Amino acid sequence: MSNHQKRLSVPEAWPVERKTETFTVKADAGPHGESGVPLLIVLRDVLGYVDNRKEARHALNEDNVRINGKAISDEERPVGIFDILVFTEREEYYRVFPDEGGRLTLTPIDEDAAQSKLGKIVNKRDVSGTDVQLTLHDGQTLLVEPDTAYDVADSIVVGNEDGEIVAHFEYGEGALVTAIDGAHAGEIGTVEDIQVTPGSSANNVLVDQENGGFETIEEYVVVIDENFTSDDEAENGADPTEDHTDEPAAEGGAENQEGER
Repeated sequence: MSNHQKRLSVPEAWPVERKTETFTVKADAGPHGESGVPLLIVLRDVLGYVDNRKEARHALNEDNVRINGKAISDEERPVGIFDILVFTEREEYYRVFPDEGGRLTLTPIDEDAAQSKLGKIVNKRDVSGTDVQLTLHDGQTLLVEPDTAYDVADSIVVGNEDGEIVAHFEYGEGALVTAIDGAHAGEIGTVEDIQVTPGSSANNVLVDQENGGFETIEEYVVVIDENFTSDDEAENGADPTEDHTDEPAAEGGAENQEGER
């Protein structure tokens, strides 16, 4: 099976230029499904910290890159919505967030905010014994007590070191949400109404904003807290089209062969 992905057919969320090259790297198996962006693309195309796969591997072998608190050595590891990306040597901390065009961007955060990540509960079921298992949007699973008030579509904040739940945001009217997919990806507002659709069709959600609002399906909205609405963070998000040629890269020369890209 090929290790390459044609740029013209990559998911809309991938922050890559589609017409500059024919191929790019494929995402490895892992969290976030098909929407997960290979770490190599983040390091090379978004941040400009490396020029090719060889340099990325060298940088990752130094254990200076962490996703959700864990050191990463695989340059194809998928990075996706709400992941926390940390460069320990540079003391840089980012949260993955969609911009209003649907592309994933890196939003700078402080060190304290990088200690935990937000997850949307997409499944809840009883398991053997007395525990309840929660499944988050990125595939992470957690065991909680059966009498805890976590429901599907709620959001929780999970500590990266210990996996403990540190915050809980209930889904419902009045909740602050963002759309992570669809025509309104990246937009933020307050749930005004949840229109329950009979049968197997998705429920519709009306989201109120200061200057209007939008309608989307329930699957596309995630409850967040006010920390995600910081204007400073939004303005400083890493732009995949920005020129990063002055940024220092990892050691090693640039190689243009597709096998290294």
